[in-house]
Amino acid sequence: MKKYILVILILSVTIGGCYYDVEEQLYGLSGPCDTTGVTYTATVTTILQNYGCISCHIGVSASGSIRLDDYTNVKTQAINGKLLGSVNHSSGYIAMPQGGNKMLSCDINKIKAWIDAGSLNN
Repeated sequence: MKKYILVILILSVTIGGCYYDVEEQLYGLSGPCDTTGVTYTATVTTILQNYGCISCHIGVSASGSIRLDDYTNVKTQAINGKLLGSVNHSSGYIAMPQGGNKMLSCDINKIKAWIDAGSLNN
């Protein structure tokens, strides 16, 4: 009887250890990420607002003295690589949102698409 309990316990731990997170499955995302038609106004600012970036990086008391509350400031962070480096949790950058989970890869890809398109004020 003890052997069966031990076998069941080992199988349970083994099977449970195979769990992994796939964000698209966890968050109900389906289909490919659409990075066409990405704009600063409709896409980038919405992403930054949804993750709380703007609430920490606004005005004279902006966290880390990095402001993300208008186009000029966001473009500066985009051009110097800090915006994408931080949200992508790249080595050498402070991971953002600080103390929070990494942005969904689709949102990061949209920010990257905007930067790659020239970081336009559109």
